[in-house]
Amino acid sequence: MASIAASYLIPRTRRDLTWGRNSSVVIATAGGSRSALRSVDLVNGKKVNGVHIPGEKKGSLFMEEPHVEGNKPLHDCLLGRFVEENFVYGQTFIIRSYEIGPDKTATMETLMNLLQETALNHVTCSGLAGNDFGATREMSLRKLIWVVTRVHVQVQRYSCWGDVVEIDTWVDAAGKNGMRRDWIIRDYHTREIITRATSTWVIMNRETRRLSKIPDQVREELTPFYLNRIAIPTDKDDSDKIDKLTDETADRIRSGLAPRWNDMDANQHVNNVKYIGWILESVPINVLEDYDLTSMTLEYRRECRQSNLLESLTNTTTAAAAAAASAAIEEPPKNNLQYTHLLRMQPNKAEIVRARTQWNSKPKRY
Repeated sequence: MASIAASYLIPRTRRDLTWGRNSSVVIATAGGSRSALRSVDLVNGKKVNGVHIPGEKKGSLFMEEPHVEGNKPLHDCLLGRFVEENFVYGQTFIIRSYEIGPDKTATMETLMNLLQETALNHVTCSGLAGNDFGATREMSLRKLIWVVTRVHVQVQRYSCWGDVVEIDTWVDAAGKNGMRRDWIIRDYHTREIITRATSTWVIMNRETRRLSKIPDQVREELTPFYLNRIAIPTDKDDSDKIDKLTDETADRIRSGLAPRWNDMDANQHVNNVKYIGWILESVPINVLEDYDLTSMTLEYRRECRQSNLLESLTNTTTAAAAAAASAAIEEPPKNNLQYTHLLRMQPNKAEIVRARTQWNSKPKRY
């Protein structure tokens, strides 16, 4: 199963979505192994046969408790926990030195990796995980896997090295055959929401690589965890279609980008986070140095394998280009700089990812 101020919360009716006292229990044992699983018949008030949730085990290091600032040491909640009657999964991370960029703050790739890690741990700790990476039991039996079709991330502020962030994630249905996963990232100490993200996922057959409808058995697994809540308000979500770039419309083209073995994920295709670095390869260097990437929308079109050779195309939006021209300078405008991107196969020009980014000038650091 693969960002939120209180004013944006849309709670499911007839449910109290406060921090639950009966949240999830043990995540790991003192010896480092995962706790034993116990079978249950009810998950979030609905009957679910065969679903397991983590069970309590004496001597554990990571007991789930209601989050109250200063209530417990930070290390007690680093691995993750369920809150709000098991509809929301939360995990805390420390920004490491190898997760920051030249300006000493976390990168967009770092944020996306943390979102992905939280999502996978959500599946595992819910007891739904099958044999495949991120797939449920019923999906694994049918050789099905999740693939992401769209991701939209809005960043208010990037964390620095050593900062602690807390990520909450939850899922809901997206149409008849999709699933939506949302996240918010907070500063652990101030509780400020610094990032919001939403994504859409569909199911693919692992062997045929074709998209599939969600089987009824899989839907029954997922439904008890659905939460009618959105991280990004509809009027602020970047839902507009991303225009296709061509050799004629692109301002910059970077060719010869080659996936490496370490870029592959457990589903035998390039990890979706890896595309971000290649997309940014064709962004002007002065933008990377002087601007913060505040919004990114990715539309995934097809898989990419290690043998593929890629090209990255970037084009300044009309509004941004006009602003720069009217100023009669070569530098981009100070705020709301927007780009359209395309990552494609180099030999046959087949599209892999379309993207749109928005950038704001970095605040001066004295």
